[in-house]
Amino acid sequence: MSGQVMPPTLYIEGPAFWAPTLPGWELARAAFRGEGELAEPPAKRPSPQLLAPAERRRAPDTVALALEVASAAVAASGRNAKDLPCVFASAHGDLGINDYMCSTLASDPSLLSPTKFHNSVHNAAVGYWSIGTGCMAASNSVSAFETSFAAALLEAATQCAADQQAILLVGYDVPAVGPLASVTTSRGLMAAAFVVSPVRTERAVASFDWALESGPSQAPVLHSLAANALNTNSIADALPVFEALACGNGLPLKMPLAPTMSLRLLLHSLPD
Repeated sequence: MSGQVMPPTLYIEGPAFWAPTLPGWELARAAFRGEGELAEPPAKRPSPQLLAPAERRRAPDTVALALEVASAAVAASGRNAKDLPCVFASAHGDLGINDYMCSTLASDPSLLSPTKFHNSVHNAAVGYWSIGTGCMAASNSVSAFETSFAAALLEAATQCAADQQAILLVGYDVPAVGPLASVTTSRGLMAAAFVVSPVRTERAVASFDWALESGPSQAPVLHSLAANALNTNSIADALPVFEALACGNGLPLKMPLAPTMSLRLLLHSLPD
């Protein structure tokens, strides 16, 4: 449209990824290119070193996932976690704990675990992150069903462009169980993260142009066997972005936000 102001180009630093069969970005990057092999046997869950050993054992899977990729992304970006505002995203928080909460409240509320209640809130993971890193910057916890990563990326990009400040973006999800599984399809563990920067730095691996686009929305096609195998997790809308980062194909992506609205991305790989 003539006269339309386009959002500024932004930059991606420190991609991080974790799934039981791809526990780390380098493994995932190779697999998304069709070059690597899956981890055998699959890892059970990450062990984020940000937490003390006792906290690490008690932390639910959502927290372990989120902190693992958040720490990896910040380390790869060369930035200080204390200075980074952040956006964390999952479909509904901890799906397993939420199922436990609902079933316990329905059967015998007196048996409700205070620890599980503490970990049931949607911002539990970002709370652990803020405490563990000492970060006092702004934090958001986004929930948008099966378009949560796209919604969080839009939030992070908007904040980054408006404030001219780097933003940590983290997406994670766990299996849905009980009645929740009938409304939310989510299997396995998966998490992904990167830092969105308003300027190109020596740690930037890609740039991206972005805009909202109206009209019918449909999830992008995944090309690798590795990405398709993970496509049943609720944060799977992150997979096209990470597959594009791995392959550097520069093709436009339309990430659904709603039935008639998408986030349009055009990624460009940057030379090492």
